[in-house]
Amino acid sequence: MARRRFFVDAIQSGRAHIGGADAHHLTRVLRVEAGQLFEISDNRNVYLAEVDKAHKDLVSFSVREPIAVPAPLVRTTLLVALIRFERFELILEKATELGVERMIPVRAERSEKGLQQAVEKRLPRWQRIVREASEQSRRVTMPQIAAPATTFEIDIPYRYVLDEAASTPLFSILPSDRRAGDRVALLVGPEGGWTGREREQFSATWHSASLGPQILRAETAAIAALAVINAAWSAAR
Repeated sequence: MARRRFFVDAIQSGRAHIGGADAHHLTRVLRVEAGQLFEISDNRNVYLAEVDKAHKDLVSFSVREPIAVPAPLVRTTLLVALIRFERFELILEKATELGVERMIPVRAERSEKGLQQAVEKRLPRWQRIVREASEQSRRVTMPQIAAPATTFEIDIPYRYVLDEAASTPLFSILPSDRRAGDRVALLVGPEGGWTGREREQFSATWHSASLGPQILRAETAAIAALAVINAAWSAAR
């Protein structure tokens, strides 16, 4: 059985610690005790570490050795139109589990008014969501959450936008010469879909793709498309 993995803010002189509410969760819920071995990540590398102390408000670790981890098969940036936050947060959680490297909220024409202004207050909660999902899925690094964008411009070689008006399946337009570490961008729209003006904006630089004849919610579409991309690059390994 794989060891649990926790994220720490830093590792200094072979030692690290987790404090506050996170430490309380480790000691009271997960029953972490001194002498146990776990994996810890400083958001760059992963190490095997032993628990030195496990108190209510502080859990300290001593590093035993580094752990080799595989390089990502595909580096995906997910751009998602701002939708109701409870549904947007589901995308954050599942996209983290599916290995997304960066997530960018996008203000679409059909996004609800006021959502962009509320993002800053929501960021601490979103960081907790991606941290917990990163630990659960044993990631090496946590995904970045960027500031909301108002354009579809992004400097990534492979760009795909999900569009209910498209007829070409996503899997059929992915590159045939896929290589480990390729950078891919996926753009997912809001409730009600893209406007004609938005289609004009991304039509020249994004490949429009479909996930089938059904009209999917944004969170369903994002999860399904990320799974397709992951499977395609895994098959090319």
